[in-house]
Amino acid sequence: MKIIQTPLTDVIIIEPRVFRDERGFLFESFSKQKYADAGIHCDFVQDNHSFSQGGVLRGLHFQTDHPQAKLVRVIRGEVFDVAVDLRKKSPNFGKWYGTKLSAENNKQMFVPEGFAHGFCVLSDEAEFLYKCSNYYSPGGEGGILWDDPEINIEWPLTNPTLSEKDQLFPCLKDTQLPF
Repeated sequence: MKIIQTPLTDVIIIEPRVFRDERGFLFESFSKQKYADAGIHCDFVQDNHSFSQGGVLRGLHFQTDHPQAKLVRVIRGEVFDVAVDLRKKSPNFGKWYGTKLSAENNKQMFVPEGFAHGFCVLSDEAEFLYKCSNYYSPGGEGGILWDDPEINIEWPLTNPTLSEKDQLFPCLKDTQLPF
């Protein structure tokens, strides 16, 4: 596997080694030891599977009382995946990084605790898998407005389909952060 460092400290892109032949393909999508060797020291406790239509944007989400690191990948379709650094003492506070994840490129992104996470669907449909280092806590949901002008994420779509909750999140400057 190939490890790619991003401009945001601790956010990592993983490109697995894919073995392809006329029958299809095989790749190792997770190995605790190999990922630990790459700097990912998480005890993942929950897997989530999301399906979304084209043009859907989910995010920017985080957990306040049970922070989660996430290891994310796409098994069908293509998304633009984003992490925003919410760690107040980080030199990258309020900065974002985004990349395309797809069933075709098999890339994964590791999003550590202390980051907001979101994605938008670029294909007609997408299925998105993510491992979480902590259990989901409904009372600990937090979020940042997807189009916060101070963060200025360059989303590759203009009029996304959003949940009501995602439309109502505050801007970063108006958010109480536990990180």
